[in-house]
This record gives sequence, structure tokens and C-alpha cells, in this order.
Amino acid sequence: MMSVRYLPLWITAALLCLLFGIGGWQFDGFASLAVVSNLFSDNAFLLIVALGMTLVIISGGIDLSVGAVIALSGVAVSLLISQYQWHPLLAFALILPVAALFGALMGVLIHVYKLQPFIVTLAGMFLARGLATTLSEESVAIDHSFYDAIAEFGFVLPGGGWVGASTMIFIVLLLLVIVLMHYSRFGTYVYALGGNSQSAELMGVPVARTTIAIYVLSSVLAALAGIVFTFYTFSGYALAGVGMELDAIAAVVIGGTLLTGGSGFVIGTVLGVLLMGVIQTYIIFDGSLSSWWTKIVIGLLLFGFIVLQKVLSRRTALTTAAGGTAHG
Repeated sequence: MMSVRYLPLWITAALLCLLFGIGGWQFDGFASLAVVSNLFSDNAFLLIVALGMTLVIISGGIDLSVGAVIALSGVAVSLLISQYQWHPLLAFALILPVAALFGALMGVLIHVYKLQPFIVTLAGMFLARGLATTLSEESVAIDHSFYDAIAEFGFVLPGGGWVGASTMIFIVLLLLVIVLMHYSRFGTYVYALGGNSQSAELMGVPVARTTIAIYVLSSVLAALAGIVFTFYTFSGYALAGVGMELDAIAAVVIGGTLLTGGSGFVIGTVLGVLLMGVIQTYIIFDGSLSSWWTKIVIGLLLFGFIVLQKVLSRRTALTTAAGGTAHG
């Protein structure tokens, strides 16, 4: 049973190693620390938002608002810094609690009014994107010494690799989420909620508090991803993050988390994002393939993992039923 549960995770890890090995064999400089460090730095914002999406999907929910929250936080931070002359840290300190309130509101609507997470977070997506566009339809540039310092902060790895502030922020958040999900009572509650919410409630799981906390964390991590995104672009734009919620969902599923909830891996999500990044890097190194092949390959991988989940779920159900029959 344990081997079946971990099978998608091992497949993702094997595909990542295989594709990276093929790229290293085919292209000079592909298998280098510079490429590996770039995978983390270039995808840090997606990695951060995917951590939050992992919590949501393990709990049996979905969050379609994260891409819009990225855009809204980026625009709001840019306006506060550029037009109102706020220090970036003060702007961050305002945006993150607002994002937490936004997530809490969605969590309350989902739990108290028994609304589908898909509908609630879809409404949240339109609301956040609309607010971002209302704040500014144009890109808002950031010119601040703090951002210059962030861009220069980091250390060099052998072979030309670079570990910058965005990568460090992601690593800290990853460790915190791993501890939260695998070494705390809250993580147990999240898995129980995804397995069966009614059974979880009967077992004493604080369903209301857990549900709200999950969407709070998802929104806060999305806002953090939006802030990290401004470190790359030195600007905020209302159309930033379009479709990023789908990329995050794809990474979570490819990383071995069940779409139905109750089972998943934080580290698997990281592998899923890296696999998507390696595919894109391979296409860039090749030079002859259209960038749309990245989406095509990811779509095929996603379809394959969904089919694999269905097969494994059916096999688990049959095994459980057979065990119950034999016991009876």
C-alpha cells in the first residue's frame, strides 16, 4: 500500500532525472549548477504559490484566485512604493494581512454556507483581478534602493550558479510548510479533511478553523508570490499571473497529490514545478521547437497522472474491499 501511494512521486522524480540527464547528454551546459539554480530562481514565485495550492488540494478543495491575488498584490505594492512613497517592507506588511482576510472570507463562504470551492474561488479570482485593474490598467514601475539591494543579494555557486533572495525565501517557506504539514496537528487535520470531511468532524477535527486557515495560507502565499514576482519585473501589472493557478494545479497533480484530496506530498509539488521548468529549459536549449510545446508536454503529463491516479484509486478501493470481505 505504501509503495502504491508513493508511486506517482517516484515517477515524477524519475521523469525529472531522466529529462535532465537527456538534456545534459544532448546540450553542453545543460547539466550544470547554473541551470539548476536558474530553475529555482526563475520559478520561485510559482513554487511559492504551488505550496499553498498543495494544502488546498490535499484538503479536497481548489483555489482559482491565486493568479489574480498575485496580480493584485503586485499592483498594490507597486503603487504604494512608487506613488505614495512607502518603504517596501511597510507595503508588504499591509498587503499580507489583507491577503489573509481575503482568504479567510473565501474559507468562511466555503464552510459556513457550504458553497463549492470552485465557485467561491472563481468569484475571488474575478474580484481580485478586477480590483487590480481598477487600481491601475498600466504597468507600475518600482524604483527603490531596497529592490536594488534585493536584486544583488545572494551568493555564487561553482559553475556560475546563483542563489538569490527569491530562492532563499522559497526554501524558508518550503521548510515551514513541510513542518506544518508533516510534523504538526494542523497537517493531520488537513489530510483528514481531504479524506472525508464528515468523518473528520466526527473525530474531533476543527473543520471550520482548518478550512479557513487553509484558504488564508493559500492567499498569503499567493500574495508573497506576487511580491517575489515584483523582484523579477521591478513592476506590478494587473494582467500578471494569468493562468498561473492552472500551472500551480498542474504542478501539484504531477507531484503526486490526489485531486480528490486526502493524499499528497509537499516535496512532490516542488518536483512537479521543477519538471515543468526542465521541459521549458530543454525547449529553450533546443531552439528549434515552439515554446507552445511546453504546454503540450505538460498537458500530456497531466493527463497521464490523472489516469494514473484513477487507476491507483480503483486498485486501492478493490484491495480495501477484498480485505474487508476476507475479514468478514
